[in-house]
Order: sequence, then C-alpha cells, then structure tokens
Amino acid sequence: MDSRSLERALRADPLLVLPVGALEAHGPHLPLAADQIQAEGTALAIAPRVGALVAPAVAYGSCPTASGFPGTVSLSIAQLEEHVVGVLSEFARMGFRRILVLSGHAERGHMAALREAADRVRREHKGVRLLVLSDYDFVYELRGELAPPTDGHGGLLETSRVLHLAPTLVGAERPVVPDRGSPFVPGAPDATTWPESVVGDTRPASAAIGERVQAHVLARLEETVRAQLPRSS
Repeated sequence: MDSRSLERALRADPLLVLPVGALEAHGPHLPLAADQIQAEGTALAIAPRVGALVAPAVAYGSCPTASGFPGTVSLSIAQLEEHVVGVLSEFARMGFRRILVLSGHAERGHMAALREAADRVRREHKGVRLLVLSDYDFVYELRGELAPPTDGHGGLLETSRVLHLAPTLVGAERPVVPDRGSPFVPGAPDATTWPESVVGDTRPASAAIGERVQAHVLARLEETVRAQLPRSS
C-alpha cells in the first residue's frame, strides 16, 4: 500500500492487525519461522472478514524455553516490549484507533511483553483501543477434540496447521515427545525433559486437521474482534 492510499483508508477507521512471530526451533520437521507463518497467514485470512489492514510482522519474540536449540533467537522481555511499544506508537501516531496484536508465539513472558507494550501505548495515546492475543488461545481449545489434552509446542495441532498453511516447508520427520514438563519448574527444560522443541505425537498430523484448526481459529478470532473492537460509531 502506498502512502496516499493509506491516508485515504484511515478515514474509515480500519482495524490494524500486527502479526507477531518468533524465530525458534519447532523440532526436526517444522520451520524456525513457524510462528510468523501462522500469525501472518491468520492475519491475512481474517483481514477481509473484519475490514482490516495487515502490518508487516514483528519477526522476533521472546522464547527462552527453546533458546538451547539451534536457530532460536530469543529477545529479552524488556527488548521485545520496547520494540513493540515503538511500532504500536507509530501506528497510533498516524491515526489507527483499533489495533489487534496477533501473536503466533504464546510463551508466557512473550505475551506479557506484548500486553505491557499495548497497555503503555493505550495510556499514552488516548482513544486507541487494542487487543493482544495469541492464535494459540484458540488452537488449544481443540485439545481433547482433535488432539490429546497434552498436545503442545510443535505437536499434532501445530504440525497440522503448518501443513495446511505452508506444506512445502514441513519436513518428513514426525517426532514423538511425551509431555514431561511442569509449569512450576523455572527456567528452560533440560535435554532429558525436552529432547526436541516439541510436545506431543506428531505422527497423525495432516493438512486436513490443520484446515479444521485454522477454520476454528478464524471463527473465534472474528467473533472476538467484532465483540471487542467494533468500528467507532
């Protein structure tokens, strides 16, 4: 979009979707940029349904849990927060009043940084409304239905979703990693607990399951946006 087209579009109070990814290991079968691929794919799919514009993605996140695996780039929580404050502040300055921060990465510290950044921008730019969520808030609603309750990072649901969104980027291996972790143990898991950056049995993964997952995400996301970020009257 060129500058003058954006200027005209702003008159209609468009929703802006800011996808946020991460560059981190997702086992031997998924690309390092799986989180960005999912966030961007979801943003581009939801945009015409809710009248949104999609910003270029924030490509890096805070992912210390996977920092021991090759390819992972993990910002500190403070670094991520400051970067996102800068990006959101600029969009608020140019006139966006409804912003959805949509993260494909759901690690707790990462999401806390995004929420704090959005809250700072909300307080500094009166009249700007923001939502911060991960698409995995909706994906994991399907645990116990399309996947075992313990399915997690790089597991059946995520592998299926990437098979649907970017099938040529998914490798042939299908790791099986039981969930041995605990949310109460601080720090990154060791190699015994987490030999791959995967939780779950990926062998049943398929693009067909991924299509069902993505349809659920889009329906829940549209419902949430319409309820929480309606266009100003």
